[in-house]
Amino acid sequence: MQPDEHVCLCFRVSLRKLVNYMNRTKPVAPSQLSDCLGAGTGCHWCVPTLCKLHEQWSKGQRGDLLDEIDHERYTQLRTGYRKTGKRSEPGD
Repeated sequence: MQPDEHVCLCFRVSLRKLVNYMNRTKPVAPSQLSDCLGAGTGCHWCVPTLCKLHEQWSKGQRGDLLDEIDHERYTQLRTGYRKTGKRSEPGD
């Protein structure tokens, strides 16, 4: 995922905004990322991704945050989730 691509598609919260937020506020729990423009509080699709992002950030893996996620596939899976309510993970 590229820095300006959206992790939270409901509220259009980009990876860059989330990383800057974490660097500034040092959240101790992934749930605190919802304070960044409401990330994760819409359809909840991005909550597992936000948890993974927080985990990577907490481990100091700041250079490769969410590199393995293809944003186009992520967006397609979210569309399916919104239609069916069933979750498929971006890496599936």
